[in-house]
Amino acid sequence: MIRPSLSAFFALIFSSSIAWACEDPSAQSKNMDIGYIEISPDITLRRMVMQNSNPKGTVLFLHGFPETLCAWKDISLALADDYEVHAFDWPGYGLSSRPPAERFSYAPKEYARVLHDYIEKAKVDESKLTIYATDIGALPALLLALEKPDIAKKIIVGDFAPFNRPQYMYESLQSLKSEPSAGKTRAYMNQTRAEILENAYRRGLPEEAQFDLSPDVKEDMSRGWDHGGLTSADAFYYYYSNFTRDENYFEANTDKLATPVKVIWGEKDIYIKKEMGIELAEKIKARLLLLPNVGHYPHLQSPNETIKVIRESFQ
Repeated sequence: MIRPSLSAFFALIFSSSIAWACEDPSAQSKNMDIGYIEISPDITLRRMVMQNSNPKGTVLFLHGFPETLCAWKDISLALADDYEVHAFDWPGYGLSSRPPAERFSYAPKEYARVLHDYIEKAKVDESKLTIYATDIGALPALLLALEKPDIAKKIIVGDFAPFNRPQYMYESLQSLKSEPSAGKTRAYMNQTRAEILENAYRRGLPEEAQFDLSPDVKEDMSRGWDHGGLTSADAFYYYYSNFTRDENYFEANTDKLATPVKVIWGEKDIYIKKEMGIELAEKIKARLLLLPNVGHYPHLQSPNETIKVIRESFQ
C-alpha cells in the first residue's frame, strides 16, 4: 500500500532537479524530455526521451559506471532527427531509485528485469529497436535477450565482462568479485569519488587521446553519485556481488542467444581488455569492431563512431 506512493513522492522530490540535467540550447527543438517513469513499486527511473513523429526506429542507450543518462545527450541529439531515442539512469545511478539491497539486488539479472519492464512501460516497439549497451548495461541486455530473443532488432554491446575472466580485468574490478577485497574496494571508491568522476574516462589513454566531458555531464554524474541513501559505488559493489554468477549463467547459455548482436570495443580499454571482446564475438559469432586508440568509453571519446554504428544497425 505504501510503496507506490513513496515511488511517486520520489519523482516529485527530484522533479526540481530535471532543469539542470543535460541542459542544451538545442534540446527543445529536438523534443527532448527528461522525466520519470515508475516501473515497479520500488523502482522509479529518471529517463530521457527524444520524440520523433515519424521515426525510422528506436534507440535505447544503457550507460555504465559511473555515468548517468546525460552521457548519451549529444549522441541522442544527433540521432533525434531520424529516430526516437531513449536513455535512463540505472537504479543506483543518477536520479533513479536506490532501494536497499535487501529489496533490490542490483545484480545483472535484476537489471535485466528493469530493462524489460522499462521497454514494456515505455511502450517501445521491439521490432524496430536497437539497444546500445556498455559496461554494466551490456550483460543485462544479453541476459534479457536469452529469455526474450525478440526484445530488440539488434543489440550493440562493448567494453564489459561477459565471462568470468579476471585476467582481462583491471585490478580494482577483479577485487570486487569476492570478499574481503570487495568491501575494501567499495570503501576506497567512495573515498575517492572526486578522482573517479574526474579521471575514470581518461585513465590509460595517451596524452594525445585525452578528452574531457562537458560541464553539465560532469555535474550530473557528481550530483547523482550520492543523492540517496546508497552511492553509485555501493550499487556497483552490489552488482559485482552477483556478477560472477550471472557471467557463468550467460556463458553456459550463449548457444541460445538468437538476437542479432554486434560487439564494439575500445582497443586501448584498460578496464576490460580487448581480448574479452574478441572472445565474446567468436563465441556468439558476432561482428567485432575494434576502435584504435580508444579506451573504455567509446561513446564519449569517439561519439561519431557510435552514431555511425547505430545508423548501420537499421540498414
